Amino acid sequence: MKIIQGGITSAKGFMASSCNAGIKNKDHEDMALIYSEKPCVAAAAFTQNKVFAAPVKWDKKVVNESSFIQAVVINTGIANACTGNEGLENCEEEAGMVAESLELSSENVCICSTGVIGPQLPMEKIRDGIKILPGKLRETDEAGSKAAAAIMTTDTHPKEFAVCLDIGGKTVTIGGMCKGAGMIHPNMATMLCFISTDAMIKKELLKKMFREIIDDSFNMISVDGDTSTNDTAIIMANGLAENDLIDTEDEKYELFYEALKLVSTELAKKIAGDGEGCTCLFEVNVKNAVTKEDAKTLAKSVITSNLTKAAIFGHDANWGRVLCALGYSGAEFDPEKVDLFFESEAGIIEIMKNGNAVDYSEDKATEVLSKNPVKAVIDVKEGKYSSTAWGCDLTLDYVKINADYRS
Repeated sequence: MKIIQGGITSAKGFMASSCNAGIKNKDHEDMALIYSEKPCVAAAAFTQNKVFAAPVKWDKKVVNESSFIQAVVINTGIANACTGNEGLENCEEEAGMVAESLELSSENVCICSTGVIGPQLPMEKIRDGIKILPGKLRETDEAGSKAAAAIMTTDTHPKEFAVCLDIGGKTVTIGGMCKGAGMIHPNMATMLCFISTDAMIKKELLKKMFREIIDDSFNMISVDGDTSTNDTAIIMANGLAENDLIDTEDEKYELFYEALKLVSTELAKKIAGDGEGCTCLFEVNVKNAVTKEDAKTLAKSVITSNLTKAAIFGHDANWGRVLCALGYSGAEFDPEKVDLFFESEAGIIEIMKNGNAVDYSEDKATEVLSKNPVKAVIDVKEGKYSSTAWGCDLTLDYVKINADYRS
């Protein structure tokens, strides 16, 4: 497996475009289109929030009931959430327009939106954007990068990642783009994520592996504890790599699984590390828990602790906050067995052993915690299971960004 430059357009046959439809402002592109020249088998995951957006309802139907998808159109600025029947009708109109321009059926087009909850989509601007996007479709890395930038909201930079690997003598590529910085506490996937691959793979197996991978990647990140109304992750596979069909859980399956897991994990980390107002990515690795579920629960409890996140921002090795977050997680462990280390490019330092502070240097701890990223390694010494969660520090700027979100 090899990491390569690129993103959503890296795999064969995938194109992207973007434009400024004037939904947000005149200075930034705010719509994007992803298109495959060949129909794709697809899998997707969506928010578990009971308040979900009209595009989520539309996309669930498309992914679950259609044999394939071939295009995704995305807008930022307006989430099209809490918009009733009109919001769903607008999704249908968007899909119809894209389908007509690309000679598809509307049931093969997914719709995604992100932005402010409540307002109806400005459909005249959306229509104008859809008229522009098909004519700008390109297979270039630049087109993919511009599409990744066009779907941002409070993100500070576009998020892309791609790899290639050999499966039976054929080069298979997986690339993706995502957005997300606030309202990040997924219970399915993340804010918006789109992954493309030219692999030939059976739809049922793609769905199975994507569900499993999401649980260990996108479902293990948190910025602020808020699960969005629009969370959507979609993977499209068009088969243009012409590898032997992945139709059983054999060596081909495992190779593709590991590559997709890397792409998903790296994209998830990019979101966590760009949390609104943050200064660093914060990683928590829990080792030797009784069960896999306990390991996940413990890791996410620390990563979501506001007191711990604030301590990381202050470069303060306040180990009591970590131990406290473990304690209220609900997972089984003995606090008097816990070891804690902090790690970064400045080195690794042991902070706690068997539930008690060790004689460490506060100056060295501050140095370690002043880098980006920062990692906490927690050994609970109860079993054999491990898990990793990703988040970020909590800063004053997070409050400022969200206090002014609509204005």
